[in-house]
Amino acid sequence: MESRALGKGLSALIPNNPEAVRGEGVRFLKTTAIKDSALQPRTNYDAQKLAQLVESIKEKGVLQPILVREKEDGYEVVAGERRLRAARQLNIVEVPAIIKKVSDQEALVLALVENIQREELNPLEEAQAFKKLIESFGFTQDAVAQSVGRDRSTISNQLRLLKLPEEIQKSLFEGHLSEGHARALLAVESFLHQKEIFEYAVSNKISVRELEKIIREGLQSGSRREKAKSANRDQNVVALEENLQQVLGTKVRINAKKKSGKIIIEYYSNGDLDRIIQRLIK
Repeated sequence: MESRALGKGLSALIPNNPEAVRGEGVRFLKTTAIKDSALQPRTNYDAQKLAQLVESIKEKGVLQPILVREKEDGYEVVAGERRLRAARQLNIVEVPAIIKKVSDQEALVLALVENIQREELNPLEEAQAFKKLIESFGFTQDAVAQSVGRDRSTISNQLRLLKLPEEIQKSLFEGHLSEGHARALLAVESFLHQKEIFEYAVSNKISVRELEKIIREGLQSGSRREKAKSANRDQNVVALEENLQQVLGTKVRINAKKKSGKIIIEYYSNGDLDRIIQRLIK
């Protein structure tokens, strides 16, 4: 199965019509024989939407087959996990399913495509799935974009969300912060400043445009201050600071004396500290 075909949708694999459950290749499998997927990109299920799906299946049954793959001890769901969860809640014994032979890589892409098409993933879940395709399966950003039907720039911007402090990521994951707000915060280099602006944005409920304006004005004034400070410092030291900040992803300050000095590396959470240590020991 070629990855570029997956971005075109699941309709070729899973027919999306009421007659599909009686179509060729569809089998009825016991819900107890189908296991949840460890590759499922979604970790947060909307209880209200799931309840609505339960009511729909209660009234009309499972109209679209679930896509599964064979495992040693039964089957594993590839696409259609919400339908399977709803069927289990209703104690439905068997569900229509299509069995396909797919690799882990293809299973992840198929689950990702289904969730994107149904708009059921939050921005962080998408970013984490894209990252897994890149780190575990050797995808390039271009290959990810092609597989899920997105622009490369969209994939790149999505991945950058994973560089935000844990507190901001948690707020984005839980829906307290919009993706637009999160992307605006990426323009702020310092984790500390990101958190300060984030807390201000949440407490004052400011719009994305207002946040972008605040950040833009802050960057402009900050740039002027930094230039004034840097003019009186050794430019080699300033360049080293900038290189270290880029490598470590946090604010770094070098206090240099004639024969000694110290390097101050900022961190803003235990997770942030672990991340910096891992980069230092590589």
